[in-house]
Amino acid sequence: MLLAIDIGNTHTVIGVYADESLTAMWRIATSRTATADELRVTLSSLFSLGDLGFEAVRAGAVASVVPSLTRAWVEAVERVTGSVPLVCSAATAGGLFDADYPRPTEIGADRVADGVAARARYGAPVVVVDFGTATNIEVIDREGRFRGGVIAPGVQTSANALFSHGARLPVIDLVVPPAVIGTSTVEAIQSGIMYGEADRVDGLVRRIFAQLGYEAPVIATGGLAPVVAPHSATITEVNPELTLEGLRLIAEAAA
Repeated sequence: MLLAIDIGNTHTVIGVYADESLTAMWRIATSRTATADELRVTLSSLFSLGDLGFEAVRAGAVASVVPSLTRAWVEAVERVTGSVPLVCSAATAGGLFDADYPRPTEIGADRVADGVAARARYGAPVVVVDFGTATNIEVIDREGRFRGGVIAPGVQTSANALFSHGARLPVIDLVVPPAVIGTSTVEAIQSGIMYGEADRVDGLVRRIFAQLGYEAPVIATGGLAPVVAPHSATITEVNPELTLEGLRLIAEAAA
């Protein structure tokens, strides 16, 4: 079995694969001060909840955009699996990640994993929209090359900025309101944030299509993808497991 871990700024997603099958997946808050011992305890608790045992896990793969946590997670996974996990990057992805990009080393691990999984699952061209702390848009062209993309503030990040600068604005749940025209302060904020995010993605994707000269499937992933995607005109599918799948593919190719 493979333990795949996607460490984001806000959430960390953990998956366990038996061959190509994802048998368990958990989303936990990212703790920037966690030690390897604390992370191992967290893994132990999650495995117990899923009726899983560490003894079946033989390999690990980690994608991290939080450098201060990468070493702690690597140590925790090594203790669980008995082997040093693969740390995802454009280099470790090897031939699975062909980048037409000036400095591939600066491409985030999550973007690499998303690109690998999207090309393998959906072919090329393909566009990925990853709704996380940042909303990332990744572009794979007709030749299967990573061309780059867009990084914008994520839904929660934008909401937090609004709440922190508006003294009389209430903190709200990030859900789509019943109509664009809000009939309360809460609904008005929800409309601006949620419908605004869907329309921002659509506008950026259309600009990407115009630059490429052709259209492509658009795959949404990340925690808020199921909420935003139904209100987008360009997103064609939601795949919450995309980043973990990319980690699985990279780890298998490197084995």
